[in-house]
Amino acid sequence: MSLFSGESRSQMRRRYLEAWRKFSAREPLEPFEAQLAAVIAEHPEYIGWLESGEAALSAEFTPEGGRENPFLHMGLHLAIREQVATDRPAGIARVHRELRQRVGSAHAAEHAMMEALAETLWEAQRAAGAPDEQQYLERLRRV
Repeated sequence: MSLFSGESRSQMRRRYLEAWRKFSAREPLEPFEAQLAAVIAEHPEYIGWLESGEAALSAEFTPEGGRENPFLHMGLHLAIREQVATDRPAGIARVHRELRQRVGSAHAAEHAMMEALAETLWEAQRAAGAPDEQQYLERLRRV
């Protein structure tokens, strides 16, 4: 995902916290901060935790821990929104539109799409290559 390219985990997490702080204080937001604040606002279950500051920055999320990683979850929302906005891979905007009509909201459609995106990214990372866009679209069509 190019949104956070070159940033450390700590830097990326700080961007979420700062965007939410500025949003809550009604301070002006940069366009990307507005995107971050919007996805946070759609996840009220994360807000108190994000406002804890240092605990959010240092938290570890491992498969063994059984806790969902809120930063990964919100990052997948952002990635899907970028994909839909740019229709890349080609056809994803239509898949999202059809899924949104079926499930009732864009947010719910993103949730339905996340597993396919996460699986596609995991496979690409494991193979040390680029994500297979056609396989990703096929997974999405089966959702």
